[in-house]
Amino acid sequence: MEEIFDFVGHFWWLIFPLSGVFGGWARSWSKASERRHRRRVELYKLRNQAAAQEKASRTQVRQLIDSHDAVNRRWLDYELDVGKLIDFPVMTDVREPLTVAFLRAKRTADSLRPEVPEDITTAAQLGEYREAVHSFELAFDVAEREARRIKDSNFTGPERDRLATARKLLRIASDAAATPAERQTAYKRARRELDGLIVLPDATLAALEEKIAGMIGAGGKPDFHQG
Repeated sequence: MEEIFDFVGHFWWLIFPLSGVFGGWARSWSKASERRHRRRVELYKLRNQAAAQEKASRTQVRQLIDSHDAVNRRWLDYELDVGKLIDFPVMTDVREPLTVAFLRAKRTADSLRPEVPEDITTAAQLGEYREAVHSFELAFDVAEREARRIKDSNFTGPERDRLATARKLLRIASDAAATPAERQTAYKRARRELDGLIVLPDATLAALEEKIAGMIGAGGKPDFHQG
């Protein structure tokens, strides 16, 4: 211990430069520590922002899928209801530009629709799907308004009579009180009346035939071939 005090007593003047060295080192260490802390905080913020953006993107995709489904359901109301298509035939008339535009927009939106929200991984994909869904909504709205405005006014008097007859026959085909033979005959006659006037989608015919077949039941095998 005396040796230490002797050293300090003889070389006390070293305290000042050494204190400067240690002080500088302490300040450097403090600044480096502060920089590391800032980097950790920034990294934490970036990770949180990335997680928040990913969550927001998933939410947007789910909302777009819901909007997409809503328009598909509106179209399904027509596609599965022959009576509705007879009342508003423009909805399946591919000679109408607005109908063609709607069906094209539907195909585009359906092709871009993800199986799950996580399938959309980039902002470009999200933007493309968003635009497709919005175009689909708009095209359907325009086509539906036009179909409801026109109704069957594009048809001649005799053609409108055929549509009215087909509507009555389809009611018989769907009437539980009618016999299986009456329902089948009514369905075939309705198809003949509509032939050349309205193109019924495959899904429409399948839904109608399934309904009639279910009503006929085991009592007889339905024959839906036109004849």
